[in-house]
Parts: sequence; C-alpha cells; structure tokens
Amino acid sequence: MVGRIPIVDVSPVVDRGRLPAKAAVGETFAVTATVFREGHDALGAGVVLRDADGEPRPLVRMEYSGDQPDVMRADVTPDAEGPWTFTIEAWSDPVATWRHAAEIKIPAEIDVDLMLAEGAVVLARAARALPRGRKIERAVLTDAVKAVKDVRRPTAVRFAAALAPEVDEVLTVYPLRELITTEGPFPFYVDRERALVGSWYELFPRSEGATYDEATDTWTPGTFTTAAKRLDAVAAMGFDIVYLPPIHPIGEVNRKGPNNTLVTHPGDPGSPWAIGSKDGGHDAVHPDLGTLADFDAFVARAAELGLEVALDLALQCAPDHPWVTAHPEWFTTRADGSIAYAENPPKKYQDIYPMNFDNDPEGIYAEVLRVVRHWMDHGVRVFRVDNPHTKPVEFWQWLLAEVRKTDPDVVFLSEAFTKPAMMRTLGMVGFHQSYTYFTWRNEKWELEEYLTELSHGTSHVLRPNFFVNTPDILSAYLQYGGPAAFRIRATLAATAAPSWGVYAGFELYEHVAVRPGSEEYLDSEKYQLRPRDWEAAEAEGRSLAPYLTRLNEIRRAHPALQRLRNLVLHHPEDQSFIAYSKSDALPDGTSDSNGDTVIVVVNLDPHAPRETTIRLDMPALGMDWHETFVVRDELTGQTWRWGEHNYVRLDPAHEPAHVLTVTRPAIGNP
Repeated sequence: MVGRIPIVDVSPVVDRGRLPAKAAVGETFAVTATVFREGHDALGAGVVLRDADGEPRPLVRMEYSGDQPDVMRADVTPDAEGPWTFTIEAWSDPVATWRHAAEIKIPAEIDVDLMLAEGAVVLARAARALPRGRKIERAVLTDAVKAVKDVRRPTAVRFAAALAPEVDEVLTVYPLRELITTEGPFPFYVDRERALVGSWYELFPRSEGATYDEATDTWTPGTFTTAAKRLDAVAAMGFDIVYLPPIHPIGEVNRKGPNNTLVTHPGDPGSPWAIGSKDGGHDAVHPDLGTLADFDAFVARAAELGLEVALDLALQCAPDHPWVTAHPEWFTTRADGSIAYAENPPKKYQDIYPMNFDNDPEGIYAEVLRVVRHWMDHGVRVFRVDNPHTKPVEFWQWLLAEVRKTDPDVVFLSEAFTKPAMMRTLGMVGFHQSYTYFTWRNEKWELEEYLTELSHGTSHVLRPNFFVNTPDILSAYLQYGGPAAFRIRATLAATAAPSWGVYAGFELYEHVAVRPGSEEYLDSEKYQLRPRDWEAAEAEGRSLAPYLTRLNEIRRAHPALQRLRNLVLHHPEDQSFIAYSKSDALPDGTSDSNGDTVIVVVNLDPHAPRETTIRLDMPALGMDWHETFVVRDELTGQTWRWGEHNYVRLDPAHEPAHVLTVTRPAIGNP
C-alpha cells in the first residue's frame, strides 16, 4: 500500500528490489524518489543506509532536484564491502510548515502574535524530540524559544531568532518529524574498488619470449617464466591487471592453423580457446607454458609489481577434452551422432564444442565451481568470462553467488557482445563489469548517447570496461585512422570510464586486418605465436607506450576519473569534437573549489586538425556563468584561462586531446 506520505519511483532499485544495485567502496551515488503529500504542509525526506552488519548510518537528507518538482535526491557513499540496504523515510515537517507561513504573514503584519506563538510551540516540540545527550543542540533551540517569546524585543528580532543559522543547523540534523513513512529497504552490494576501477592489459604468455630456430624452421613458444619478464613493462605503463587468455592444454583434433584455417602444420599452436587434450582440461596448464608452480610464480611476480592476474574462464571444450569422453551428456549431439561445434555465422569453430547446460546441470554447475575455486586457490581473484551470453543466466547467478559467499573480492568481467537486455541482465545477476559497444562508437552523437546511457542510465546494474581492442576486434577506425586513431581511442577509453583495457600490440599500432571489411587481425595471435620486439619499438619511437603510461598516471592522480556516474557533457560547435567533464564531488558533476574536476576535449577526426568553440555548462562545474578559471593540460603541461566559451584547436598528429585539470578561482577572479 501507499504510505501516509507517498514515496514512489525509488531509484536505484533492480528488479523491484529482488536483486542488489551496484556500488563500490567510496563510490558516491544518488538515491532518488518522488515524494509528495496532500495539502500544503511541508515535508522532509532522507535516506538511511545499513551496512553489511545491519548497522544504520546517519540519516542523509534528501533535497528537491530542481527540474522535477516532486523528485528528491540524496547522495550517499558506502565505505565498506558487503550487502547493504537503503531505506527512504519521509515525514511531515511542522517547523518548515510554520516557517513558510510565517515568512509570508509576519512581513505583511498578518496574525503576527499568533505566528510567533506557534513558532515557539513547534521549536519547543523540536527541542523535546532531540535524542538524549544532545545538550548543546537542546540549548540552541531552547534559547530560540525564549527569544521568540520575549515580547520586549522587536518583532523582527524575535522572528530572526527562529531563523538563526544555528537553529537551521540543529534542525537539519535533527528535524521535528511527524507522520513518518518509510519505503524499503532496498538492497545494493558494495564491491571492492577494483570492481569499478582498473586498467587492464591483455597478453598471450606463449608469445612472450617465443624463439625461432632457422635450422628447423620452427618456433618455440614462450613460457610463464619468459612472460613474467614482460610484467615489469606492463606495470611501468601503469596497468593494474594483466589478463591472460586460456592457459590450458589445447586440443589437437580439428586444430586451427594460422588465420583460422583448417590446414595445420607441425608446430602450429592452435587456439587457446580450444581447451583440453590428453594433457588435461580446465584445471591444467599447457605443458609448453610450464607447470602449475610456474604459474604460481608468475602470479607472485605480478603481485610484487602491484598487478593482479585475470584468467580467462571459457566454458567450452576441444573435441579431445577429458570432459567429452567422461561426460558426453554435457554437449549437444546432432542427428548424425556428431557433437555440434561452435558457430557464429559466418565464423565456424570446428575446434570447439559448446557445452549444453540442460542435460546435467547439477554436474556442470559443480564442476565449473570446482574449476573456479581451483584457480582462486592459485591466486586468481579476477576472471574474464568468455561469451557468458551463450550460457543460462540462472547458472551465472548461482555461480557468482556461490563465489561471493566465501570470496566477495573475486571480480568477474562479462565478455558479452550481444543484445542490451542480456548484457544488462548479466550485470544484474552478479557480473561486476562488462565489455561494451564502445569499440564501435566513433561519431560524436553516438559517443555522447552511449556515454550518457552507461554513466547515468544503467550504472546501477552494468559497469563498463572500455577495451580499445581485443584479439577479436580490430575496428575499422583503428585500421584506417593511423597512429592518431590509437591515441584518440586510448584517451576516450581511459578518461570516460573508470575501467579500460588494451590488448598487446595496440601500443605498436598494429592495424592490418586479415581482409578488407574484417575485424580479424592478419596473422592473429589467436592461432599463432606473435612475438614482438618491444624494446626496439620504444627505442625507435614507434611505440605508444609513453602515451599510455601518461594516461594511466593521470587516471591515478585524479579521483574524478575513477568514477562512473559523474560524467557531464559539454557543447563543442564542431561535430568532430567531443567534450565532457568528471568531478569526484557529486554524481551529477557539480563541484566546489576543493573538488577534483577534469575536462576532456577530443578531436575525433584522426586525419585532420580541427578547431572549434567549446561552450561549457558552468553550473555543472559548480561555477557561475560568468566565472573564469585556470585549466592545466595534463598531457602537455600548458595552462589557459577558461570560461563559458573557449577556443580549441587540436591537431591529431601531435595533440589529439586536452585532458584539463580545473583550478578555481582563477587568478584575478573577483
């Protein structure tokens, strides 16, 4: 039923409160609701958070949002991990009701004595309602009552005593409340910060340190030991997570050759996603990479450098995976008796058998949980899940809940490039992060639309991870945009989302597709070794690594860039530009002089210099329309004085973007 004071349209609420909304430690988010009542009496509302132990936090007052007359909002910040709830409380506010009437009647000399008498009554009631032990606050209200009652004083003085700032301060924290109505509790889950913030770097261990023997014309793959040598450079670039594609034995039956061909030669390593052979399955490591102890050493070295290791969880099998023989019911059998291989037309994956979760769900569920816990026991606290949208959603809800019960710090990234409803639902049932359509959003209008959706529309259920490329995705923008396109996309990804990632080779501007119109890399690392001479590229100035390093440095230095729900769009005249700001102060982007605010301006045209005027939404920056301030470009070190309208010229060959730190007030401001 609707309460005495209606509270409706509460947000963030997921699936009518049956599933928790998303939050992270230290992440501020808005709680909103439509709150109203009959008549003209004033009301108040607030939010009460309860932490994972059920302990209530102090009431956070809600305020009207401004553009919607009945919508109220409070910004809340959880400070510990675990399952939290929020409850909205609304009440009739006799003091505010009296003040509204008195501010009209007393200046007009209407019922002056009566209004002052009623003011003394409601302030006295507020004093009596204070919690025990609030002696100072009670004295403030009691003194105000005495002053209002003192007929020897002028009317204006008596009235001013009831409106004094110290009285307001007490009543803001301890309002006099009647007809209290509650709505909730509504659940939200607070994850560790890494679930929200992180810079990912993907590499294939078998390519790192691979060697070629000219005499035999064969390659020897790299190992965990040789790959560990690459970790120093990854950490030096400022990345937080090193993500490894599957490290398990690779099937020999129907093994794919270079560029996804069906023809293989001795020494062709096959696709890591064709998991399983006589050497083991999902709980084993490929013997070419080393032993489980070697993997442990790799994880330990990463930890020494401040890196977490993310492991690929791909629930599919090569034809010679041990599960195929032991559990044929876990797969789909065709009419001719063969097991169905994976397809994503026109792509065919003859070396991979998808799993069928309908024949023996209990058996599959238990085995997958065992595999996940096996790798957790070896130091893996982050999993990138391959194609989760091809498995039942209820399975993921169960699996992620089981892991969360004992290890709430484990993070799962969903690689589901599919329909929005599925992507959102996977987030709703527990996935901490999701790949997105960012790779295919290049124009100003589509970027603005998508960034708004992710930062404000779906942020309570889906956290984006902006990968600029993957082994499967080499966008046309990167294929034909030249080095400038790589800088542009990296800048957008690193500043518009709190989590972003690159696949190795991005810093070397790798951009050649297997054929026109394809997003597959030529000589894709999925099917062959791809050793790279990192040191030579950097020495010859052919590496984007210094630029990526600077972006990650900026991200770490600015809390504003580590948040999702705080993006505000601004207004360039030229449609080749995009401009947005982020602040760590409030989720709507408002700030004060002590807040961390960053303005990002990007020329989206990788082929030509562009110039434009940027019109800033000054109130969204916490400033007056005519205020000026100083900005410092974190990429170049240059400084300028900015205001509402600002001229910008960016040459993508040298300077594709401004990443500006805001300093206010500007020198010379009144």
